[in-house]
Amino acid sequence: MRLRHIEVFHAIMQAGTISGAAQLLSISQPAATKVLQHCEMQLGLTLFERIKGKLHPTPEARKLFTEVDRLNRDLQSVRRLANNLKNHPDEAVRLASTPTLSITVVPSALAAWRSKFANVHCNLATHHTSDIVNALLLGDVDFALSLYDPLHPNIASESLVQGGMTTIAPLGTWSSKLDNTPLPVADLPKNLIALDLDDHLVSRVMDACEEQGLSFTSHTVVQTYLLARTLVEHGAGAAVIDPFTAATADHGKVQCRPLVPVVPVNLYLLTVKATPLSRSARAFVQCIRESAAECIARTTAAS
Repeated sequence: MRLRHIEVFHAIMQAGTISGAAQLLSISQPAATKVLQHCEMQLGLTLFERIKGKLHPTPEARKLFTEVDRLNRDLQSVRRLANNLKNHPDEAVRLASTPTLSITVVPSALAAWRSKFANVHCNLATHHTSDIVNALLLGDVDFALSLYDPLHPNIASESLVQGGMTTIAPLGTWSSKLDNTPLPVADLPKNLIALDLDDHLVSRVMDACEEQGLSFTSHTVVQTYLLARTLVEHGAGAAVIDPFTAATADHGKVQCRPLVPVVPVNLYLLTVKATPLSRSARAFVQCIRESAAECIARTTAAS
């Protein structure tokens, strides 16, 4: 029996008439009759006898109905699943992000994504990149975000957006005409708040300074870009930070200028190789790309 045969046969068994079956299936009565005739011809069986204008199932039809009813229930389950996959493609989206990105890029991206996937469960985790790699390999998360490419053989990395390291300083450090214009490393403020040299981006900034014979003495050392940004907002000094953190600074308290020579900053999408993302996860990635691009635009608007 073909799929359409099963549907019509099941509907006739339920309704008792061709017209009733046609209504259940939202098809015309002639179409239902034609399907039934074709089904009986293929099976070589008479399934219904017409008595006083009503269809009565034959013994063969009653025996078939037990299996057909089970198949019909399975068919309805498949259709419900297909509909759910279309309208709500996933039970959950699991994302891991470094602390910096979880506060700067992810919130606005999540808000935009939620407007289209209001009912999909989302789990957000915050880890450092080494822990993110483990979470991906263990299958604990679907995808992750980092400013660092771990170069792991089983992890695929894709740069979603690229910007540059940015100098932020208390309001009034430079003329407002210089906001967002490139700042040569030689002109960096001397009261820099330093970050941990183990950070690969900080190391690149230091390399750019050393190439020009520059050195800086810092009296304040912090572990995160977010803390450096907060200290600058309170007037405790200037700092060189990533563009995403710079974009979220209070621009009523700080000024931002991209550093030159440019120290590239990539926002990497990390996934397990050969593991495709679901539709809703891909949509989330697109929202992240757009949110990150907006951050870059805010720190380079006049450059």
